Amino acid sequence: MIKVMAGEPYPLGATWDGSGVNFSLYSEHGTGVELCLFDSADAKKESRRISMTHRTDMIFHCYLPDVRPGQIYAYRVYGPWEPAKGHRFNPNKLLADPYAFAMARSVLWDDSLYAFDPNNPSRMDERDSAPFAALCAVVEKAFTWGDDRPPGIPWRDTIIYEAHVKSLTMRHPEVPQRMRGTYSGLASEPMIEYFKSLGITAIELMPVHHHVDEHVLAMRGLKNLWGYSTLSYFAPDLAYSAGRRVGDAIQEFKVMVKALHRAGLEVILDVVYNHTCEGDHRGANLCFRGIDNASYYRLDPNNPGMYTDFTGCGNTLNMQNPRVLQLIMDSLRYWVTEMHVDGFRFDLASALGRELHAVDRLSAFFDIIHQDPVLSRVKLIAEPWDLGEGGYQVGNFPVQWTEWNGHYRDCVRSFWIGGNVAREFATRLTGSSDLYEAAGRRPYASINFVTCHDGFTMLDLVSYDRKHNEANGWNNTDGNDHNISFNHGTEGETQDPTIRATRFRQMRNYFATLLLSQGVPMINMGDELARTQKGNNNAYCQDNDISWIDWDLTEEQKHHLEFVKKLIHLRRQSRVLRRNHFIRGGEPGEERDMIWLHPDGHEMKSSEWYDSMPIFGAIIDGLHPQENKRFYEIGGKDEDVEPLLIVIARSAGEFRIPAEPNLSWYRILDSELGPSISVKAGTSLDLMALTVSVFRPDRRG
Repeated sequence: MIKVMAGEPYPLGATWDGSGVNFSLYSEHGTGVELCLFDSADAKKESRRISMTHRTDMIFHCYLPDVRPGQIYAYRVYGPWEPAKGHRFNPNKLLADPYAFAMARSVLWDDSLYAFDPNNPSRMDERDSAPFAALCAVVEKAFTWGDDRPPGIPWRDTIIYEAHVKSLTMRHPEVPQRMRGTYSGLASEPMIEYFKSLGITAIELMPVHHHVDEHVLAMRGLKNLWGYSTLSYFAPDLAYSAGRRVGDAIQEFKVMVKALHRAGLEVILDVVYNHTCEGDHRGANLCFRGIDNASYYRLDPNNPGMYTDFTGCGNTLNMQNPRVLQLIMDSLRYWVTEMHVDGFRFDLASALGRELHAVDRLSAFFDIIHQDPVLSRVKLIAEPWDLGEGGYQVGNFPVQWTEWNGHYRDCVRSFWIGGNVAREFATRLTGSSDLYEAAGRRPYASINFVTCHDGFTMLDLVSYDRKHNEANGWNNTDGNDHNISFNHGTEGETQDPTIRATRFRQMRNYFATLLLSQGVPMINMGDELARTQKGNNNAYCQDNDISWIDWDLTEEQKHHLEFVKKLIHLRRQSRVLRRNHFIRGGEPGEERDMIWLHPDGHEMKSSEWYDSMPIFGAIIDGLHPQENKRFYEIGGKDEDVEPLLIVIARSAGEFRIPAEPNLSWYRILDSELGPSISVKAGTSLDLMALTVSVFRPDRRG
């Protein structure tokens, strides 16, 4: 007989206190809960069922003094089976703890996981799902952090690298075989040295919360590689653990964070609090649905048997329920205080701000984060859209938040394939003040990107006119049909040297734009290596060479990597590219920080701008920090604040170096990969089409 005591309702989850374990589970509409204990992760049936007879604040709880870390458990929850009213309780289905800190077993797909009779969805299915359900584990969370401290890198100095734990290291020859594709591999010496040599400051990890591969993928022999299908908001995903013991994933994740911090790198998590892995009304009972469907999910008020879906994933978490909001806040705080991460990127963040229907920037979710002493101090990044009406909210998130700037991505892509967007391009290059300044936000509110995990890689962007997602199994109907591409007449891989040279130059143009823009640049993993996904723009289910980075680089790729490193180094050493305030423009003679230049070298007036401009330039000015004078007015030699001259050519032609200021300029890089040259004021340059050139004052004489 195992001893059972009343325990406490808080904290939620399974908590080891050094003497025993307290279990607590919230269910507002549930009528009873059984705690199920398992002898191993492979067990087909629980060894004990314990009725949790004590209930406080709608929380079922008990305390087991004889239980220790390593104990494997799950729940069965009793309540009404009334699908049409939104209640889907079925005690035949074993359920994961929403507050589980570790998973002992992932879901093993079987029809018994579904709560309804497949022949009659209104009837309860009575098969036991225990042999196939996910299992949780009690853990000891102690870890020796030592002198670990968050790097605390200011937003203006941040350069984000979006990465996937497995895809990044799975084929790296210098990462030990047993560590490839894991947290340990990401923090291995070869990877840390690579991150440092590249010059990025933050790793933004695609979801590491424990997830479930969709049943339809499992039946096709595929996996949800990306992980935007969360089962547990506290447990690090078992798929990325090199160890096999219960709790190894937690320890490995902490070791990874500690190692990255020691190297001066921040860790940002991509988190998915807008929906869960359980899908729509046809989905399985794995956790939340069986614990209390009507509390955890937004149901259609006119038809509670169905879900209100703002996410395109079948369900939306119910942010109007205080306990659901608490779950999310507790999860966020846990990853900061216990796992030491430095910030979060919120997937489909608009869904989190919906109160009744519309997106509300003053919603309870934002209010609580802003008032929280822990979360208000970490990096907060929104994917500022969802799939519901009015969900596109770029520029509308509150202060303290940054945003993936979809306008930036679309404008930069359009500009470099000849779109008539030159004036908007100038606005994006200078920090997108049209989106953020009026609300009192800074240039770093804009997370600038050209490519990300969702869509083509940069090489594929310049190589394909259409997606090639046949390997996903949806007859190429999945993925984003909207693409602004550039393939120079031949789609896909080619050995034609002229076409390849043009494509690589176009990629360098994208990178130059990204690293020279005000705001925070984000690099998609592997784009600096010119990696390809063979035209697949939705590789979420490709856990194979389509997604895994190939580190065996050609000379062409090595030159591309060195160009990107040079750009990052320039950005990190040049303060004029990392401003806290928006650049001041204006007409000739006015006080300003940037001078826009006509191809003949004179300073452009606003009336001279036109959207199809083939060639133009800009001087981003530098002010001496003490004397508040322009760099060239005082004969300055401080590289950190010296001005930069940027020349952009979409068509071949001439550009005259301006006569004022009377400076000689030294070309430090250009996307043509031409030689470094010195040019005097008034000199004309012959420019190749599709090039970016960057000059700094020539101080060699």
